[in-house]
Amino acid sequence: MTALPAGLAEIADRYDVLLSDVWGVIHNGRESFPEACEALVRFRAEKGPVILISNSPRPASDVVAQLDALKVPREAWSAFVTSGDATRALLSQRKATGRAWRIGPDRDWPLYEGLGLEFGDADTSAFVTVTGPYDDDVETPEDYRERFVGPASRGLPMICANPDRVVQRGDKLIYCGGALADLYKELGGEVLMAGKPYAPIYDLSLSEASRLLGRTVDERRVLCIGDGVHTDVQGAEDHGLDCLFIARGIHGEAAMGPDGKLSAAGVDALLAAEGVKTTYAMADLEW
Repeated sequence: MTALPAGLAEIADRYDVLLSDVWGVIHNGRESFPEACEALVRFRAEKGPVILISNSPRPASDVVAQLDALKVPREAWSAFVTSGDATRALLSQRKATGRAWRIGPDRDWPLYEGLGLEFGDADTSAFVTVTGPYDDDVETPEDYRERFVGPASRGLPMICANPDRVVQRGDKLIYCGGALADLYKELGGEVLMAGKPYAPIYDLSLSEASRLLGRTVDERRVLCIGDGVHTDVQGAEDHGLDCLFIARGIHGEAAMGPDGKLSAAGVDALLAAEGVKTTYAMADLEW
């Protein structure tokens, strides 16, 4: 049964490095979570590096301003690695094949800066690149079904820069690139991803951990923290890393018991339904 520590302090001595998810763990897109931020500040000050590992489709350097605006303290993290960072390598490998059909909001365009890509539409491109819906406030994957049929049937690969299916923005769940990628695969298309739970973003993060420690990181002493079953928990399990599942993120009250408190049985049932396990679980991250 999943262990339920009272706080991060209870297990912190077992780890040298944290790989912490961002959206759903330390903020919800509208405001930061002070207790979660404080937990990361304490770990970094007393134990070791904290690497933020996010499925944001933008390079980390472009997302730092968002963290600052949400009042996430710089003391809460040592380095930042995003799906966008890992995805740029995939895009560079594909640019020689022809134009890209680019899908996503304007704010994600920094992903493509300096890569020398040329862009076209669904009929003139050699591959599809997606960061999320054009307008994630109102659009759903079904808005793209007819548009995806042609490219998928012609064998155009899709590079998805954000494997998350949904994230919480305030009190609302919004669709992300992973939901569009699921639809594209359903229609027979090929999808390539570098973010969580896939290897490239973990390779980058563990390399950064070794740099910060000044030695090769012992992966047995790395703890992943996240609220996504298909991304954070699956990724940690696939790479043999311990995981602290934050149950009240995108999954709301699904793992809570009748008394409103986190239930180990509820966590195990939620994760078993998806075929994964976690080392620990907390309702919300706190020290």
